[in-house]
Amino acid sequence: MTGGARRRGETALVTGASAGIGRELAGIFSENGFDLIAVARSGEKLSLLAKECHEAHGTRVTVLPMDLQSPDAPGSLQRAIEERGLRVDVLVNNAGVVEMGAFREIDHARHQALLQLNVSILTSLIHLFLDGMVERGRGRILNVASLAAFQPVPSLALYAASKAFALSLSESLSEELKGTGVSVTALCPSFTRTAMVDRVRDSNEAARYIPDFLISDVRQVAREGYAGCMEGRVVVVPGLGNRLGASAVHLTPRWLVRTVGGLLGRRAI
Repeated sequence: MTGGARRRGETALVTGASAGIGRELAGIFSENGFDLIAVARSGEKLSLLAKECHEAHGTRVTVLPMDLQSPDAPGSLQRAIEERGLRVDVLVNNAGVVEMGAFREIDHARHQALLQLNVSILTSLIHLFLDGMVERGRGRILNVASLAAFQPVPSLALYAASKAFALSLSESLSEELKGTGVSVTALCPSFTRTAMVDRVRDSNEAARYIPDFLISDVRQVAREGYAGCMEGRVVVVPGLGNRLGASAVHLTPRWLVRTVGGLLGRRAI
């Protein structure tokens, strides 16, 4: 068990719950007594997750297959939850996409899709469910950002910028919400062994040379994210080396951070 006492009667909404970090987080919340509202495009994968969580932990899992990139997704999701008489005690904003390559060579529609999912949906869901948490005097929000949030990353320019947004918003809201009983946590992992990262490595020659020791274990990332969320920590960077790296960025002149990032990024492009 992770993070102390089991949380019977509380419900965690997890977006992007069908794979990767989101699936692991859903499993860990289930393991610790939370019921789940699982959201992703693949209803089949969500049903398998629901079956596993129920059999292993007796979890009640509400499966909501949905494309969060559609314009009306946030409102549709809120209505679906209200119609079922459910309450969101923990919001896990995990759904996201990555685009790697030269900014000008990535199709505009793909840029817009990234912004919709990584920025707009994350913001909308916080806005929709935050009032209820504040009114009840308790709640938690876990935004899955990235180690890329701490510095510019040429070849991942828009992705890094979107994760910097998630980190900054999380930090700002954590201050605004002090004294309300609601905490906001940003989880900032490095490259993590997921299908999404595997696709990036397969499709980009430079990314194939990322050494395996720099790629984090998805289960460990999720465990640290869950623990940080339950403890009310504002920023969680899994792995000692990653924490040292994130701290070093703040102590390094911006021009040097850009220069080093540019040298690596141009190679990737």
